[in-house]
Amino acid sequence: MDLQDLVAPEGVVAHLKVSSKKQALQELSARAAEVTGLSERHIFETLLERERLGSTGVGQGIAIPHGKLAEATRLYGLFARLDTPIDFDSIDDRPVDLIFLLLAPETAGADHLKALARISRLLRNPSIVEKLRGTEDTAALYALLTEPSATTAA
Repeated sequence: MDLQDLVAPEGVVAHLKVSSKKQALQELSARAAEVTGLSERHIFETLLERERLGSTGVGQGIAIPHGKLAEATRLYGLFARLDTPIDFDSIDDRPVDLIFLLLAPETAGADHLKALARISRLLRNPSIVEKLRGTEDTAALYALLTEPSATTAA
């Protein structure tokens, strides 16, 4: 699975201005609703429910909030680069400045896990993460996320 199958150019936010985890999830839910045509409220509630199980702040300033929705017909990804890092209850207690949101159909099963693994691999690559943090242009961020070498790295 390639990230260009998950993320559309309109699903990339270069300058997300938020001050809290809840606000970040609200803003990303609104953007996800635009991209997917799904209910903003349902997306937000699904993400909050997942966060109650444990933070999706995976460390190193990165969070991968995700959830499954019955109405989703395929996997959707959104990426945001935050202007100011926020507390996300991450496993390493570091504030988060990169968020990759993943939404999946309830029936996705292994595809959901494969997509999470692909995103995680990408965001564990220090050179990719450094480029993502240093890029302020939406189109350049999209290109970094979807270039074939990025998704197969490490």
